[in-house]
Amino acid sequence: MYNAVTNDWKDVEHQITFDVRQPKTHEYTLKRLRKFIEDHPYVNVLRFTTFFHQFTLVFDELAREKYVDWYGYSASVSPYILKQFEEEVGYPFRAEYIIDQGYYNNQYRVPSKEFQDFQAFQRREVAKIVKEMTEITHECGKKAMMFLGDHWIGTEPFMEEFKTLGIDAVVGSVGNGSTLRLISDIEGVKYTEGRLLPYFFPDVFNENGDPVKEAKYNWVTARRAILRKPIDRIGYGGYLKLALQFPEFLDYVEQVCNEFRTLYANVKGTTPYCVKKVAVLNCWGKMRAWGCHMVHHALYQKQNYSYAGIIESLSGAPFDVVFINFQDILDNPAILDDIDVIINVGDADTAHTGGEWWENPKIIEAIRGFVYNGGGIIGVGEPSGHQYQGHFFQLANVFGVEEETGFTLGYDKYNWDEHEHFILEDSEEVDFGEGKKNIYALPETEILIQKEQEVQMAVKKFGKGRGVYISGLPYSFKNSRVFYRAVLWSASAEEELHCWYSTNYNVEVHAYVKNGKYCVVNNTYEPQDTTVYRGDGSSFQLHLEANEIKWYQI
Repeated sequence: MYNAVTNDWKDVEHQITFDVRQPKTHEYTLKRLRKFIEDHPYVNVLRFTTFFHQFTLVFDELAREKYVDWYGYSASVSPYILKQFEEEVGYPFRAEYIIDQGYYNNQYRVPSKEFQDFQAFQRREVAKIVKEMTEITHECGKKAMMFLGDHWIGTEPFMEEFKTLGIDAVVGSVGNGSTLRLISDIEGVKYTEGRLLPYFFPDVFNENGDPVKEAKYNWVTARRAILRKPIDRIGYGGYLKLALQFPEFLDYVEQVCNEFRTLYANVKGTTPYCVKKVAVLNCWGKMRAWGCHMVHHALYQKQNYSYAGIIESLSGAPFDVVFINFQDILDNPAILDDIDVIINVGDADTAHTGGEWWENPKIIEAIRGFVYNGGGIIGVGEPSGHQYQGHFFQLANVFGVEEETGFTLGYDKYNWDEHEHFILEDSEEVDFGEGKKNIYALPETEILIQKEQEVQMAVKKFGKGRGVYISGLPYSFKNSRVFYRAVLWSASAEEELHCWYSTNYNVEVHAYVKNGKYCVVNNTYEPQDTTVYRGDGSSFQLHLEANEIKWYQI
């Protein structure tokens, strides 16, 4: 349907989806797979676009995209499936578990226990049949590849079930650094492939389009992440005949491919230097790692881009990044022992900040204890936001800020003075995106930036640890530097700044200490000058041409 609408297909047979778990359709599907392989002996790799139900994509009467959801488990119910579910979990399935008060369990909703049970059931069921399909593929001497990006219900690549699928490779669309890490961090496959943008579709490849511009932006954002965790292959998708009409685009793609070969030769199999270990805390944890703030690829959303910017910054930053959920902390509070900084990002009462999870005293105790004993925490937007027991920010005393929701209007607020700080030494101005309104500082909090008596950035010491509050932080090179400094300060590690470091925020240093090499990268398409600091604190001046990477031995 998507291709038919986007590319104006004519005279193409209409298709419908069907429930592959029903006995007859299950049998038909496996027979069809074998027949396809027999009829196409020249095919070496079968790339399954989606193993199961097509992704949730709804168009309106004007053929405009109306609703999209990568994670649409709600599109996969039937009486047959629900009967199995009830037998397995021991309680009846109610329609409300899917309808969810009309929210339909979109990824911003704090998931209910019942819906999570349903997801786990679906993953197990999907895994069984995917394994059947990959075994047939292998039996016939072919390799099985999965496309990641068009709805991977049941085949979440970071969950335990994925290891049982037998997939040889994963390919996915690379919209930015976050989507690249979504692919490259997958374990248990022989190789990973990124499909760079733009697609060779008429929405970009037309007389008014500028595919080179999009390709340049896409490559620079993806390259940061590749230098942290490389994919094994790159490619493009769409109609080649469209790309042939843009020779300057083909020339640029050739440059990208050659540069990728150099990157891969230097980075694959190496261990990148990580200055700190950070944990992104939300309701999804590793299940939605890297993609937790995406709705579809890297689409811009006014209400979300300043949160997605944090994940994007992390994708190419010298941090060891893990994703944890609240249940992980309840099950094993020691999970925080090897974490340096916790990050909680998003709007109040969403799955990304936690909502009602903050009513659990064990969660509060674990995180406050973590910070008090020396850990760092960074909150962006409305971190720990949930109106409960006299507070909106449940970690107000840790972040040092609170949001006025009308319940504290009778309390005077006197703390409005701005302070110079380590975090802002590289930046005269910070882009907070949409930011947040009505945030005020508590006593003993240092405000770094406030606008019209609305706090945009503040810091607070809490016991031996430190908290940082930021109202929003869209991705940019400048903002990425601000965030880097925020992580170091919250971890009480300011002295580690001048270690594999560039004074120019448009230039980054990626070190592979165990492998004896490092590189300096110009992330812009303009010449840049910088001072580069090595791991021992020594430095040198460097000039880089547009988009240039220079490699050095340690």
